[in-house]
Amino acid sequence: MTVVSLYSGCGGLDFGFEVAGCDIAVRTDFDKNACATLRLNSDQAVIESPIADVSEQDMRAVLGTTLNRVDVLIGGPPCQPFSKSAYWAKGDTLRLKDPRAATLGHYFRMVEMLRPRAFLLENVSGLRFSGKEEGFQFILDCIREINRRQGLDYRPVWRILNAAEYGVPQLRSRFILIAFRDGREFRFPTPSHGKVDDGGTLFDADKMPFASAWDAIGDITPDPQERLEVGGRWAELLPSIPEGENYLWHTDRKDGLPLFGWRTHYWCFLLKLAKRLPSWTIQAQPGSAVGPFHWKNRKLSWRELAALQTFPKSFRVSGSRMEVHRQIGNAVPSLLAETLARAMVSQLSEKRFLEPCHLRVDPRNPVPDPEPIQCVPEKYFDLSGYHAPHPGTGKGRAYQTGGWLDNVPKVVGLEKVHY
Repeated sequence: MTVVSLYSGCGGLDFGFEVAGCDIAVRTDFDKNACATLRLNSDQAVIESPIADVSEQDMRAVLGTTLNRVDVLIGGPPCQPFSKSAYWAKGDTLRLKDPRAATLGHYFRMVEMLRPRAFLLENVSGLRFSGKEEGFQFILDCIREINRRQGLDYRPVWRILNAAEYGVPQLRSRFILIAFRDGREFRFPTPSHGKVDDGGTLFDADKMPFASAWDAIGDITPDPQERLEVGGRWAELLPSIPEGENYLWHTDRKDGLPLFGWRTHYWCFLLKLAKRLPSWTIQAQPGSAVGPFHWKNRKLSWRELAALQTFPKSFRVSGSRMEVHRQIGNAVPSLLAETLARAMVSQLSEKRFLEPCHLRVDPRNPVPDPEPIQCVPEKYFDLSGYHAPHPGTGKGRAYQTGGWLDNVPKVVGLEKVHY
């Protein structure tokens, strides 16, 4: 099947569709590093341009007579205007008023131009954030208008998928919308993985256990030339946090020292992988204290990042350390893309897939014991004491300015405790 890829990034969606037997006829992205990565991994056409500048003539120059014979259009328009983390910190975002949200409109301009047999749109789960659904309603309005103007019958079906439930060694929720041109409704594949230990449910009984971080990266030895040491103010605190924990370990609700207020930082702050669990979401904007970190108290190498995103082992990437991390963190896990691609191909054709997914992550046993934790360095003792918790969703900005402290009950006679 012929596929056109928009907002391709470094190719997370593309690799999944390719291993499912599809032909990516053209890829588009405006970022020079992402385009360089795409060219490193494929000889197929790359249009390096903002989507607003990509015309029908540009597409026709690449696709030729196949312009209106595209089987599938795929892509994930930039998601920052609909990010949940922004809602938590600020209480709201610009959403459709954000200039970056215009990429949604250009995605559907391409749908109407190419009229593919099916299209897949990927975005952050915040697109369906309760009470802030303008972006989602805009998508439905665009589809209705295309159907009306072109006499088509695209029937959108959407779901928020957790990549870990499809074998990806990473807890990563994404909004996926798929529509077939002929009026049929896409059937999402049944999750194949779940929590099957004592904490599972009857619904998990016929599933495989979640793929773990150890399964994905246990055999990867980083390049000695890749600088992976943790820097910044909190570097020496990281070894005192157990595997699978984050800064919350050092609050008054956990077993560490009370160094922070409950939920006063993002979840990824000082977040550490656990060998036996899936990774948490790989971030696209790393910082000195932004995890997840390796259980050996270091940054993840680029190969480890790519493995947790289930890129093929042959994957290569272009750019600086920061650019590489950003590209990989923005990608759709390729195994999730392969799973969706197989379902789309099967429902659009007579093709059936009998073999396991090519990008699957196999169990790796035995799993070593957790790494021992170290004592908190003395330099952090002055932070120990009472810290007020975060005041709640949408109050992050007030929290940062300190104004909300006026509403926190005063505690009299509380002394700072040193350990």
